[in-house]
Amino acid sequence: MPYTRSPVTRFLPLLMGAAVALGASVAAYADATLDKIEQRHRLVVGVLLSGGPFGSIDPSNQKPKGLNVDMAEDLGRRLGAEVELVPVLPANRVQFLQQGKVDLLIANMEWTPERGQQLGFVPTPFYRVGGTAVVLKDSKITRWEDLKGQPVCTSQGSSYVKPLTEYGAQLKAFKSSSESLLALRGNNCVAAVHDATLINPLVADSPEWKDYRAIAPELNPAPSVIWTRPGETDTQAKLDAIVKDWHRTGWLIEGEKRHHITPASPALVELHDTFQAAGA
Repeated sequence: MPYTRSPVTRFLPLLMGAAVALGASVAAYADATLDKIEQRHRLVVGVLLSGGPFGSIDPSNQKPKGLNVDMAEDLGRRLGAEVELVPVLPANRVQFLQQGKVDLLIANMEWTPERGQQLGFVPTPFYRVGGTAVVLKDSKITRWEDLKGQPVCTSQGSSYVKPLTEYGAQLKAFKSSSESLLALRGNNCVAAVHDATLINPLVADSPEWKDYRAIAPELNPAPSVIWTRPGETDTQAKLDAIVKDWHRTGWLIEGEKRHHITPASPALVELHDTFQAAGA
């Protein structure tokens, strides 16, 4: 059987090459973020808290929880800084980073070539995820092509807008995934498309979603990265070492289990094996 490089193996050189090229093009841009974090002993991270195991509000204590929150807290611990979490939405997360309201984004924003030209990012991805559509169980929609000409809900600024448009869907974009899902339940669209890590737990475990199902395969799967401003190469290098250590030690795999993220990501296992073998 011929050897085929896995999706994760293909993504790593792509991301690292893009980061090097982008860094070289804006080398004159001063990287003051890492210095500011060290001087003020505070790390400000934009996180998405609209629901799901990656980011939500714990109803028992009204505190943020999720894998993205864990990552932000661990970055702060390793940098010797107090962590300030700033809730963001898909519609404003890029602006928050560009305007300096946050130092970093860990906000369910997957890497795309367009975003990689607009922002800076940590080369090693911490996850890989694609989108899925949630529809009523008795819906005739079984594949992405069935969305042609149909009203579909999603979030403003979602990376799924472009592929859904190419499928011919009539998009209704909302400020948050919670608004989009509420619109679906109100019969304002025939499907809502968001990260599979948000949708799958809903249809699997939530009684409110017992009449709904998700469709496969995942739409536009892409690596999840930590975002910075362009040219912040010192910050990116510092954080890249931490992300590699998360993979090497299996910390992210344990976090995935802790937050009951299902199905488990094959990408995390592969990245763990890759960096453990490299001794990164």
